[in-house]
Amino acid sequence: MERLGVDAVSDDAMDSFLEKFQSQPYRGGFHEDQWEEEFEKIPLFMKKAPSEIDPKENPDLACLQSIIFDDERSAEEQAKTYKDEGNDYFKEKDYKKAVISYTEGLKKKCADPDLNVVLYTNRAAAQYYLGNFRSALHDVMTARKLKPCHLKAIVRGALCHLELKNFAEAVSWCDEGLQIDAKEKKLVATRAKADKLKRTEQRDIRKAKLKEKKEQNQNETLIQAVKARNIRLISEAAGEDEDSASEGLGELFLDGLISENPYGATMSLDDQGRLSWPVLFLYPEYGQSDFISAFHEDSRILSFLQELSPGEKGTSDKVTKPGCGGQTPGPPPSASCGQSPAHLIQL
Repeated sequence: MERLGVDAVSDDAMDSFLEKFQSQPYRGGFHEDQWEEEFEKIPLFMKKAPSEIDPKENPDLACLQSIIFDDERSAEEQAKTYKDEGNDYFKEKDYKKAVISYTEGLKKKCADPDLNVVLYTNRAAAQYYLGNFRSALHDVMTARKLKPCHLKAIVRGALCHLELKNFAEAVSWCDEGLQIDAKEKKLVATRAKADKLKRTEQRDIRKAKLKEKKEQNQNETLIQAVKARNIRLISEAAGEDEDSASEGLGELFLDGLISENPYGATMSLDDQGRLSWPVLFLYPEYGQSDFISAFHEDSRILSFLQELSPGEKGTSDKVTKPGCGGQTPGPPPSASCGQSPAHLIQL
């Protein structure tokens, strides 16, 4: 009988509670037109956590954060929490935030070397994807000091060396990793690529050295040819001092002979040991000029001027307007007198 009395009281209380909702509607429920926005405020249903947590706007989330990052917990627990947070950011490809989380974990300076190795290695991976290859390499080197045989650190270090074009170091790191796991696919592929690029780089260096040596020999031969003709070259620096220009014949350099014209013309020496010079003719009266990129030393300037002014043959001091032929204006013809200058260009 007592049991029936208790049940009757419970039923009466429930009926009273339900009748209250009929007269006083529940005020804490979601609104039909804003239920999605209100769901987003509940940590369990958030699709993306806010970057900055305001306790007034998100009190539940702020409470959870204070529990997770409680300073009263051990350094190892806090470092692990930051590691997990960084891993979540890494999966979302938010590498900047991942770096921040791993860094916060390292700041805890926990006594677990394995956890610190993971933090350094994971931060190196995030830095790698951000393009910070030197920072990533520094992290994996630190990780290897703590654990020399950590394979992930070796793999990421080899990739960093490859991106930094340190091909020999990349091959070396791959070899060290393959001693630990000879079937590691990333190391095998990275080593093959680094070795190929290393050989290509060495070949290019050899070619560059041979080319430099060849050009040096050609320049020395050219300098000897100029000296043999007792030609005095005056550079801009020595132009103000005649004596220094004369004394400079013993130490002749070709830097001052490099032409700055768009055709790249410069002094040259043919197979017979004869010189050709770039020559510029100026006609101030007519505002014109002629440029010969290779004027042979056996050619005569008079012959060139006569070709420009065929109406004045036999004269050396009466030259008509260049390119006009005495009467009809027009572009000057290409010089072709015996061993004539080539590549005549009217500027």
